[in-house]
Amino acid sequence: MGDLQFFGHIVDNEEVDAIDGGRFDVWNPWTREVWAQAAEGSAKDADRAVTSARQAFDSGPWPPMGRVERAAAIHRLADLMVERTDELATLDSRNMAKPFEQAKHDVARSVWNFRFFADHQRDHCGEVYPMDSGHHSYSEFGPAGVVAAISPWNFPLMMASWKIAPAIAWGNTCIIKPSEDTPASVTMLGRLAIEAGFPPGVLNVLNGYGAPAGAALTGDDRVDRVTFTGSSTTGKMVMASAATHLAPVSLELGGKGANVVFADADLDNAVHWAIEAIFRNAGQICLAGSRLFVQSSIAEEFIARFVAAAEALTIGDPFDPATRFSSLASKRHFDKVASYVESARALGGTIRTGGVADDGSWVVRPTIVTDLPLDAAPYCEEIFGPVCVVNTFDTEDEVVHLANDTRYGLNAMLFTENLSRAHRVASRLKAGTVWVNCFFIRDLRTPFGGVGDSGVGREGGNFSREFFTEPKAIVMQIDRKG
Repeated sequence: MGDLQFFGHIVDNEEVDAIDGGRFDVWNPWTREVWAQAAEGSAKDADRAVTSARQAFDSGPWPPMGRVERAAAIHRLADLMVERTDELATLDSRNMAKPFEQAKHDVARSVWNFRFFADHQRDHCGEVYPMDSGHHSYSEFGPAGVVAAISPWNFPLMMASWKIAPAIAWGNTCIIKPSEDTPASVTMLGRLAIEAGFPPGVLNVLNGYGAPAGAALTGDDRVDRVTFTGSSTTGKMVMASAATHLAPVSLELGGKGANVVFADADLDNAVHWAIEAIFRNAGQICLAGSRLFVQSSIAEEFIARFVAAAEALTIGDPFDPATRFSSLASKRHFDKVASYVESARALGGTIRTGGVADDGSWVVRPTIVTDLPLDAAPYCEEIFGPVCVVNTFDTEDEVVHLANDTRYGLNAMLFTENLSRAHRVASRLKAGTVWVNCFFIRDLRTPFGGVGDSGVGREGGNFSREFFTEPKAIVMQIDRKG
């Protein structure tokens, strides 16, 4: 195994092996081969990373650094990411079989995350509150401290950047633990931070599993903020761990997004986005439009178009420019998604297209299911794969009820050319984000997060500022009376 690439921990601006020498295999899900190894973090490795971040926050130059200087450092990191776009994208493609062009798009979005938050903290300071009492009040937003961030495997670099960027921009130090399935691009990000001249301890990378590495990280009372993206089940454990030392948490968890298509929708546009919403990234998106509701009068036509568009997706090697769809990210996840497809058939659903590949690959083809009961597991539970359950509706009230009848509330979509209906339905949907006639468009100034089992808190713009800082009110007497 000497020819395998190695991804270590990044601690104190050095790439190091695990303290006990442990390593784990990193797989290429398309070839089903091991192509790298990563340092396997233990509780001792987590302690080492937290110690580094704590010292860097308490006595290092990063927290008191001027806003302009700190923004410039983050922009240097972004510049390096641009220069190494192909390398970063290659790592994500190899690590989780993401089509290369999509991976390059993810790098571009990651770069923008860093640039946006670098400028946001530079340009958005506190507020001033005039008082009639002869006093002057204003607010400050100082860094919270040490941030523990745990990112998922479906957008390895992009989701990590979404957490790291606001955390460090506001003067915190950070330990990022990427998923054990996808450590490569985040480790490289840590290498680039060193190259960009970040002080030691500002950005540490801890590779390893949820236990013991992740649990030790979130349970450490030297950690001041915990941010996590992943499953609802794991999110509850993270929240319980952080609660032992009252660290505020931000949790972006699972989803079962409703996609509502009204009869007056632009069908070409609706089909396009329905495909993107459930089959992009092989359906491994928490925001996926996995529950599709089509108004009855257009259902037959829409489903026919939807099926044809799904069958037109090119399945293959993620590095083939023609590929739009590839394998799932791991054998474990393939087995999970495949079990849902088989249960959909067993529970009375009709597989209009798709199904599990029978060639030994970890591919579940773009799958569309109709006729599934509303209490069936594939309809109710997050599959996190390329499986769309289609139902019909007649009235606006009916579909709002169906869309909201879930324990999740991360996002929803609706397609209509009726402006009044668009506003009316969007307001009634219980979701953190509602897209109208589009999907996956993000403005980093807006709040992002979910309700119910989809999470706790909001991030983005000032919402990230509120989470990653400790707001302080300062009151000064300016007019001595009496």
